[in-house]
Amino acid sequence: MSDGRFTRRTALGGALGTMALAVTLPGCARQEGREPRAKPNFLFIMADDLGYADLSCYGRQEYQTPVLDRLAAEGMQFLDGYANSAVCSATRVGLITGRYQYRIEAGLEEPIGRPGIGLEPEHPTLPSLLKEQGYHTGLVGKWHLGGLPDFGPLKSGYDEFWGNRGGGVDYFTHEVFGQSDLWDGEVQIEEVGYYTDLLANRSIEYLEARAAEPDKPWLLSLHFTAAHWPWEANNEKGRAESARIAAQEPGVDEPEWGHSGILHYDGGDMETYAGMVTSMDGNIGRVLERLAELGMEEDTVVVFTSDNGGERFSYNWPFTGIKTELLEGGIRVPLIVKWPGLTEPGSTSTTPALSMDFLPTFLAAAGSAPHPDYPSDGMDLAPTLRGEETPERTLFWRFWSKDQKAVRRGQYKYLKINDNEYLFDIVADPLERGNLKDRMPGLFAELKAAHEAWNADMLTDPNAASFGWTPTQLADHYGWND
Repeated sequence: MSDGRFTRRTALGGALGTMALAVTLPGCARQEGREPRAKPNFLFIMADDLGYADLSCYGRQEYQTPVLDRLAAEGMQFLDGYANSAVCSATRVGLITGRYQYRIEAGLEEPIGRPGIGLEPEHPTLPSLLKEQGYHTGLVGKWHLGGLPDFGPLKSGYDEFWGNRGGGVDYFTHEVFGQSDLWDGEVQIEEVGYYTDLLANRSIEYLEARAAEPDKPWLLSLHFTAAHWPWEANNEKGRAESARIAAQEPGVDEPEWGHSGILHYDGGDMETYAGMVTSMDGNIGRVLERLAELGMEEDTVVVFTSDNGGERFSYNWPFTGIKTELLEGGIRVPLIVKWPGLTEPGSTSTTPALSMDFLPTFLAAAGSAPHPDYPSDGMDLAPTLRGEETPERTLFWRFWSKDQKAVRRGQYKYLKINDNEYLFDIVADPLERGNLKDRMPGLFAELKAAHEAWNADMLTDPNAASFGWTPTQLADHYGWND
C-alpha cells in the first residue's frame, strides 16, 4: 500500500463497557508448548495530557480504568515514568528518535507551532529502524511532528498512517478551525464517529491485517488524543459542546486562543474528563481483546504511557505542577509495560524511565541497535523489566517558558524556574516543598553544573516554541491548500 492508507474496512460498533472488559479480557498464560516469536510485535499506546494519577491503578478515585489496571496487573507498573518534555510534540520527537529532542530542530518547538517545522525525513526513527529489521509499521492517531508536503509519518518510517497531523481535533467533527485534520495516509478524509472510537477501530483493522502475515513482526503506534482538549465526552453533552465550538469559528480571521477553536478555557468539567478517560480505557480494551482473539497476545509487547503530565482536570498527586511545567506533575507520567516472558505480573519499578528509552529497548529486542550516526540518549529497559538493578543515571529537561531547567539523579532533583533555584529530595518530598539548596550546597552545585554541561551540547533557537497558529498558518502547515 504505497500511499499508506488503511484500506480494509470492518463494521465495528462503539466501545465495549469497561467493566465488562475487565472480566472478559483473556488472561496472559502462554499456550502450552508454544514458543514465542524471535522478534516480538510492539503495541505502543500513548495518551495525550494524561496525568500521573489519572488511572485508578495510580490513584484516581472518581472513576475506574479497569482495562489499564488489568494491564498493570499483568505486567510492570513504573512509579517513576517520565516524559521527555512537558508538552506533546517535543516528547514525540524524543520518543521516535530515541534522543533528547533538543538535538533536533523540530524538538526545539515546545510544541510545534510554526509552519515549515517538522521532523526531517532523513533522521532515523523507531519505525524506520524497525523496518530495516523486517517489521511492518503503522501509526494510528496523533502525529504532531510536522505537516505536508515536507513532513509526515510516511516520510519518517511508517508504512501506514490513519489519524490527525496536528496537536488535537474536535472529537466529533475531527476539525480544527473548520478544517478537517483527519488523514488516511496522505489523503485528507472525513468520517463520522467519536474520535477515540475511530482510533480503536483502525487499530483493530491494522491487527487483522497483520494476522494475515503471521511471520512478519509489526509495530503499531496507537496515539490517542484523549484526554487532550476540546473537553468532549462521547455523549449528548459532548456533541452539544462540539456544536458550540463549531459555531464560534466561521468568519474568524485571526482567532484568539481560548475564544475560538478547540482550545476552550470555558469548557470542560470533571464528569466530562472522566468520560474521555474511561472511553479511552474501554477502547484500549477492545484493541487488546482483538489482539488476544487473533492469537498474537503472547508475541506482543504492550506499552502504555502519556506524552506529558496532566492538565487542568488531571489528578497528579502526590506531585505539584501540570503540563508545561518541570515540576514533577508536568513530566511524571503513568507507564505500564506488559512483556510476555520478561515482566513479572503485578511487578512495579522505581527506576526512572524516559520516553526516549523505548527506541533502544525495542531495537535491542528486534536484534538491532540505534543508527551509529544518531546514537540514542536512552537506555535499554530490558534489565529493569526483568526486575534487575540498573545503574544510576542523570536525566535532564529544559522548557522555554519561565526558563525552566531540571536534573534528576537518584533521589535528588535540581530545578530552576525563572530566577529561582531549588534542590529537592523527590523521594522523601514528592511535593517539592523543602528546598535543600543551602543544606546541600555541594550537590546543588554539582547538578546545576551537570545541566550546564548537558545544555551546551544541545541546540538552541530563540525563535522556537511559538504556541499560536492562525487559520492561514494551519492551512499551510497541514497541507489543506495543497
